[in-house]
Order: sequence, then structure tokens, then C-alpha cells
Amino acid sequence: MMRPMALMGVLAIASTPTLAQTHAGYPIQMTPATGGEGTVDQADTNAYSLPQRNLSMTKRLDFSVGNSFFRNPWVEAPASTDARDGLGPLFNTNSCQGCHVKDGRGHPPGVDEPPVSLFLRLAVPADPDRDADILRKHGFKPAPVYGSQLQTAALPAAKPEADLVIEWRPVKKTLADGTVVELRKPVYRIENPNYGPLPDNLLVSPRVAPQMIGMGLLEAIPIDDLRALHDPDDTDNNGISGKLNQVWDLATEQTLPGRFGWKAAEPDVHQQSMGAFAGDMGLTSSLKPATDCTSEQRCERFTHGGEPEVSDKVANFVTFYARSLAVPARRNLDSESVQKGAKLFNEIGCAGCHTPRHQTGEVADRPDLSNQTIWPYTDLLLHDMGPALADGRDEFLANGNEWRTPPLWGTGLAQVVNPQSGFLHDGRARTLEEAVLWHGGEALPAVEQYSQMPADERSALIDFLNSL
Repeated sequence: MMRPMALMGVLAIASTPTLAQTHAGYPIQMTPATGGEGTVDQADTNAYSLPQRNLSMTKRLDFSVGNSFFRNPWVEAPASTDARDGLGPLFNTNSCQGCHVKDGRGHPPGVDEPPVSLFLRLAVPADPDRDADILRKHGFKPAPVYGSQLQTAALPAAKPEADLVIEWRPVKKTLADGTVVELRKPVYRIENPNYGPLPDNLLVSPRVAPQMIGMGLLEAIPIDDLRALHDPDDTDNNGISGKLNQVWDLATEQTLPGRFGWKAAEPDVHQQSMGAFAGDMGLTSSLKPATDCTSEQRCERFTHGGEPEVSDKVANFVTFYARSLAVPARRNLDSESVQKGAKLFNEIGCAGCHTPRHQTGEVADRPDLSNQTIWPYTDLLLHDMGPALADGRDEFLANGNEWRTPPLWGTGLAQVVNPQSGFLHDGRARTLEEAVLWHGGEALPAVEQYSQMPADERSALIDFLNSL
């Protein structure tokens, strides 16, 4: 439950203008109110599951309805309820909550566990001229027969596309003081394909479900502010060349900046949500009238009527819910170690991509999201993360080495919400230190500085990340 009196203190601190500070050219967060006035004072397993604190009482009912469709499982059609039927026939999970555990991060499967909250995106190399229209609207060329996502579950009368197998290989990293950190590298195999052989030139990209908090606030950051950070040619010579992805907007049928998804391939929360319904659960909507089930897989056998399985009313409730999940408050701001770590975060250049502070714009009918000072620690841009994290699969303007900077707010609670959750796009990092050490490309200078730090400074930086 929220603690109202404690949160009143959070908001009082947030409104104190004298707390704005900078260090090494980047702002230092001095307020617990990471998500502005909507911040919630929650640090337990429900930390990611509360509505914006400043959401009106009438809108909280819409939040609750959206939560019910997000949390409860969808079933095969026809069923006793037509509100949640139409699942599949091919899918990865039967509920949004199945991937986003407690609205948090997913995780790689354990031994003998099905890969519910981690899946593989699929593609094959494209010809820029011959496949120009496909690339403009999809950002990649889907694999023949198997489409754009490997679906490892199916209705009883259908067959899953294949089995996903992960092998973990140890990778040792020795720091300057002799400390040895053992990382783990995933190797993915697709076994037992049920719809014919896989293409020899198949490209795969592992994705673990990200946390859901603060999505409406991220959507409310003015696009001009993100364009101001866009610097693909590193014209300021700071070693960082982030770029704004340009993606296809289904509603307006035009190319717009992308800001959601591991490669920033979605322009807004609604399209991201409907894409998850179609790809993860095999559910159609008016925005996404087709799922990832291809003609070769004969999915028409399982259709019942011509109406979308996710009605516009349900789609809007789910989108509202996704836009309204609050960000939990910062913790331990008075800790000397946390304060030291915040300065080190800025000094070694982490804040160059993980932009600490943003201001949201005006959002129609959403005063709770409007004009908020927020601390998400992301620029929402694409960055080259080096070969160790590369997937080799382009997506619109994102090349195989590039990933969107993930927001860091709430990071310290990720494994409180879901103890199995991992970090990075595929959940390979079991700890925040492992996540830091996997960074390459534009982040390599910062990682090298981290590796040279004495143990107490490394610990301080991790303490700072855990306070977010």
C-alpha cells in the first residue's frame, strides 16, 4: 500500500527549487520524486504496479479496468467470455502479465522452464531496393514462413513454431585491482521447427520484456527535446553519437520518431501495446489486424468472425493503463555512498546517454503527465553498444550494434519486483555490475574507467544505481 504521509514529504522535496545541482556538466538528482508529482512511495513487490499518484479518482477506474485486461489470461475462442478470447493460435504467453511480471522485467528461462518472458525476433537480410516498401513499414524483412517472432507456444490443435534453447557460457572479466567478475554469455538455438526448415540466413534478436513504469511520462517528453540530443555524427566530439530512430506509425501511415522498444522501433505506447497483443499473444486489433502467424501456417483455421479480438474499447483501456503506471520514489539519497556514486556516474560519462532529467510537455486530458520534471536516465536514442551485445539485425535506422538507451528509473527495485529478472536487452546480466561490464561501443570509455576504479568507488556507483 502507498504511504500517503511519506509521499507528501516526497512532493514537498520535489517542489524545492534550491535542490538543483550539476556535476561534471550533468544534473544531480536531489529529490526522491523521480516521476514528478505522480511519484509513488512504494519499494516492495508492488513497486511498479501503482497508478500515477496525481491521477484523478475518475481516471483510476479506467486504470483498474485496464489492469484487469493486462493481468488476466486470454483464452481460446470460442469461449464463455468474448471479452478475452481469441488467443493464438501461435503465441508466447497468454497474458501481458505473463511477460511483464508484476509490471516489471521479464527473465531468461531457467532449466526446463519455457521461455515465457524472453523471445526471439526473427528476420532475414533485405535488399534495400527490392525490399524498400517492407523496410519502410516494418523496419526489417520478416523470415519466410516463421515471420518476425519465434512463437514457442500454441493452442492444442496447432503446433508451436519451434523450441528455444539457451546455453550459457562463462566469460571472465578481470578488473584493475585483480577482482574477477564472471559474466555469462547466452548462445541461442532453435530446435524442432514444426513448419519446415529455418532459413540459412536467419537473423535472431533476443528480447526480454522491459519494465512498464513511466511510459506515459516518456511519451510526454517533447520530440524537439529528443531531437536536440540527436547527434549521429558526434558533431560535439564527446564520443557519443546517439540517433533518433525513424519508424512507421500505423495510425497516421507516416514515418515518425521512435522512442519505445529495445531498438526504439515504436512511436507511441498504443502501437507498442497493440504490437505486443499481436506478436506475443496472437490477438488482432484495429491497429494491428494481422498477427505474426503467416499464410503457410494456415492460421485462418482458427479465426472466428471478422472482428478484431481486442476491441478498440479494450485496447484503449490497456493503453491507458500502460501510460499511467507510476514511477517509484528514489531511496537512500542521504547515503554518502549513493551521493558519491551519483557524481562518479556523471564523471565517467554514463549520463551522456542515460540523460538524467527531462521536462514533459502538455498532454491533452492528462494533467498528471503534463509539465512534470522527471528523472528517467535515458535519452531514448540509439547507441552503438559494441559487438558483445550486437544482434546483427537492423530495425529501421537501428543497425545490429545499436540499442535504445533503457531508462534506469526503478532499476534498484527490479529484482524486488521479480527476483528472477536480469538486466540488458536479453536479461543476461544477473547483477548491475555485470550489466555495466557488458557495455561496449560508445560506452567502452566509461566501462574502462569503471574497471580502473578501486572497490569502494565501484561499490558507490552500484549503490547509486540501486537507489534509482
